[in-house]
Amino acid sequence: MTSYAVARLHQVEMGPDIVAYLEAIDATLAPFGGRFLIHGGDKEQLEGAWPGDLIVIGFPDRVAARAWYASPAYQAILPLRTRNSQGDVILIDGVGDDHRATDILSQPGGAGAHPVAGG
Repeated sequence: MTSYAVARLHQVEMGPDIVAYLEAIDATLAPFGGRFLIHGGDKEQLEGAWPGDLIVIGFPDRVAARAWYASPAYQAILPLRTRNSQGDVILIDGVGDDHRATDILSQPGGAGAHPVAGG
């Protein structure tokens, strides 16, 4: 199943280190089948607060996503970003084409693990 590296970055210091990171990251993704799906851009805020930028990188599966993040090539450039930005990064799997919202009710740790208000 497709897996995604998702980051919300803010307070990015757009200096030489970030430029070097951006110039190098694509080469670290290629061996693992990774590609940018969302990389910042013009966002339209509909609800709440959303500081920073959203980055989504797709991989063929979670194994490939983990291998990319742990790879020597990515680990070598990671400090260029972490020293010059704040943010959160997660790996998360996608859903199948037949997914319905209520499917999470039966997943361990999903909405089904929490009591429904008023119920």
